Amino acid sequence: MSIAKIEEIVGTSDKGWEDAAQVAVNEAVKTVRGIHGIEIVDQTAQVDPSTGKITKYRTCINFSFSVER
Repeated sequence: MSIAKIEEIVGTSDKGWEDAAQVAVNEAVKTVRGIHGIEIVDQTAQVDPSTGKITKYRTCINFSFSVER
């Protein structure tokens, strides 16, 4: 029997939501071994009020990994 744990993290990028998700995964793998999947939970953006342009993309992910015994 295997057990998985799920944690949540938010990545930020000025390129796009996909890049923000990759930033989150890259940060998670620094401290967690065996990440085997992610779920996109939420995507938000920061907008420059003077231009109406998106300046920062944020992607919230849940990532799952195996619990070692």
